[in-house]
Amino acid sequence: MVSGAKEAKSGARLIYGFGNFTLDTERRELRQGAGLIAIEPQVFDVLQFLIANRGRVVSNDNLIETVWNGRIVSEATVTTRMNAVRRAVGDSGERQQLIRTIARKGYRFVGDVQEQDVAGDGTAAAVRADPQLPELPAKPSIAVLPFSNISDDPEQEYFADGITEDLITALSQFRSLFVIARNSSFVFKSKAVGAKQIARELGVRYLLEGSVRKAGNRVRITGKLIEASTGAHLWAGRFDSGLEDIFELQDSVTSSVVGAIGPKLEQAEIDRAKRKPTGSLDAYDYYLRGMACLHEGSRASIDEALHLFNRAIDLDPEYAVAYGMSAWCCDLRKWSWWTTDPAKEAAEAERLARKAVALGRDDAVALCSGGFVLAHAAADHEFGAQCVDRALALNPNLADAWHFAGWLSSILGEPDVGVERIARAMRLNPIALFPFSAHCAIAFAHFIGGRYDQATSSARKAMLEQPNFLPALRLFAASSAMIDHLDEARAAIARVRDLAPAFRISDVRNLPGRPEYLQRYEEALRKAGLPD
Repeated sequence: MVSGAKEAKSGARLIYGFGNFTLDTERRELRQGAGLIAIEPQVFDVLQFLIANRGRVVSNDNLIETVWNGRIVSEATVTTRMNAVRRAVGDSGERQQLIRTIARKGYRFVGDVQEQDVAGDGTAAAVRADPQLPELPAKPSIAVLPFSNISDDPEQEYFADGITEDLITALSQFRSLFVIARNSSFVFKSKAVGAKQIARELGVRYLLEGSVRKAGNRVRITGKLIEASTGAHLWAGRFDSGLEDIFELQDSVTSSVVGAIGPKLEQAEIDRAKRKPTGSLDAYDYYLRGMACLHEGSRASIDEALHLFNRAIDLDPEYAVAYGMSAWCCDLRKWSWWTTDPAKEAAEAERLARKAVALGRDDAVALCSGGFVLAHAAADHEFGAQCVDRALALNPNLADAWHFAGWLSSILGEPDVGVERIARAMRLNPIALFPFSAHCAIAFAHFIGGRYDQATSSARKAMLEQPNFLPALRLFAASSAMIDHLDEARAAIARVRDLAPAFRISDVRNLPGRPEYLQRYEEALRKAGLPD
């Protein structure tokens, strides 16, 4: 469960320090320097909750459950308290230097924090540096920030986002680099945040930022590479070409960045990263539009993404990654129980996934998405896992591949490996837009491993992030039933049946997993109240 505040050592009270502010959790005092700041009790509770949970995005539901004890309050009430918190600490919705708003997700405290335990006699017991910030990896680390769209047409935003994502993918293929995943980088889209702060939050040494201008059949990409700790510009460049040369343009940017960071990288590795995913510019455009919809994550946007990926396939029947993304959309619909004919859509997901891995033997994204769908939708566990392992061999920085590998390790009966792999995915993607999926994967691994308390805790985190995510609700119900928390288990099953009235025990047998796991899962869900 998300904590309201971290426990201090026995006999001590906990004080948070950030900037020139201190927040005393026992005395319930907020000070700026020596001065005491007047603050309402609920506003204090919101601030304390944000700081205590600064390693994650806090949703309105999280705040309501903790600060208002689950009572029904309006979002306007939460917004009013949040505005009061920002005023108290000298922040604002425009500056967002301490409290960042994550669109459609919630809030995250992003200031540097120190924790101090103070003994009962008022003496300092210990000062701890902020444990929430990731450490720098041993090898060169980089985040590619969303490139700005400076075209006259605001509708070209998807194109700039797609160029950014392609650069992330290209850079992540270099084994000598540690590259932050797309979702974490895009948290900073359109945010006025300093380079040093972004690098601290993501745990990287370098930042790549730039802009894209598309006018008619011409494209201009500008970029600059920054060493975050010093603010030094290691490289800056401007690239112009016709739209038909867009992939060569991306290659030029990638090679320049890699050359600036690691001049000793082998040229063969640089050459290997230069691959045209498709010869059709129209297919590429549909693919970029599909990715923009996929990242929104709603039912309507997933449906639209599926349509756009299929249009890309129509224009280029050999576009491997488009098959992989289309298969993934079908599988997401199955996971979320959004299909009217699950068997038919599962067959279509399998067809698309097999095309993805057949056409994309050297495409890490196609292999990991197609491989996962083969394991999940077609129960071809071993071959699907082999595809994902090949994706990791091709691109060890691909967070989605580590995420899928974690799921598949648990499905194959290796839950400890699953937890390790999900942790690797979360390090590559520390500020994921969809953290509920990672929490659900960890809950799944703990359930397989028979660690039901931990499974319940992780599933609860996933539910707090996304209350309607059926896999998390089912795992929470099953894990709670296994530790005889039957009231909570039955409440979760009631929610499952509200969202998917037709879901039954018989449907569990179609889920991926070894027979002994599925049998235990069935028994737990039956105990929780799911009908046969």
